[in-house]
Amino acid sequence: MQLGPQSFALLFTVVLLAVTAYFLLGSVPLLVLKHDNPMDSNFIRSFYITYFRIALLAAVAAVVSYALAGRYGFALGAASIALLTWLLRSRLITRMDELRSMIHANELMAIPEFLKMHKTAIAINTSQLLAILASLGFF
Repeated sequence: MQLGPQSFALLFTVVLLAVTAYFLLGSVPLLVLKHDNPMDSNFIRSFYITYFRIALLAAVAAVVSYALAGRYGFALGAASIALLTWLLRSRLITRMDELRSMIHANELMAIPEFLKMHKTAIAINTSQLLAILASLGFF
């Protein structure tokens, strides 16, 4: 049995869905952390770095597989997710690093800002998950 491009497109969509859902479900419980401790911010940062790496890889694989299957609309959608993931990684991790140093310096406004950024990342991740789920209905 040989899998065609359409099968790989579906496979990588499911991989992207699983990665996004797994990290979304893992990031919500991290909101209970006070974010005031260097270990909290280090853990959350490493959690998101791991997510962005895996999600970017899955999204790029989905782009390639959709393009090979001739599903250019889906390839464009997966490319949008890949681009958003790359942009978020560059901006979110940079901002987390800035806030971590502010937290280490005991600046009071850094903790609520870090928490706000964490919540924003969860909201964006949720929208990505919903977009992937919605796309499955059109596959």
